[in-house]
Amino acid sequence: MRLLDRPGLPWMYRAEALDGPETLKLRRSEGQRLVWTYVSPAIEIGPGERTGRSRTTLAQMLVDQDGKSFISVDDYAVAVLDGLEKPRHVGRRFGVAHGWRQGGDEGAG
Repeated sequence: MRLLDRPGLPWMYRAEALDGPETLKLRRSEGQRLVWTYVSPAIEIGPGERTGRSRTTLAQMLVDQDGKSFISVDDYAVAVLDGLEKPRHVGRRFGVAHGWRQGGDEGAG
């Protein structure tokens, strides 16, 4: 399910949710000339403690047992830096969030 299709998507996230797929499409079409990685964060990024327990995914949205998609700013920053230091996702998108694994997950990030 696309982010735009999720019920209750706050209006403040709508513009970014609309732009994201177009940006990813551009990266994929220009991929031969660029070295890129596209990070899709959880639906909500906010204050919170650094847990070191984020998960990554290639295709599925990550949610917790209550259906919430969240990651703390600190854990998101660590995941982005890990993606740069250990480039496992060159030329593709990966998602990162706290929460439980859904089908198609890659595992702990």
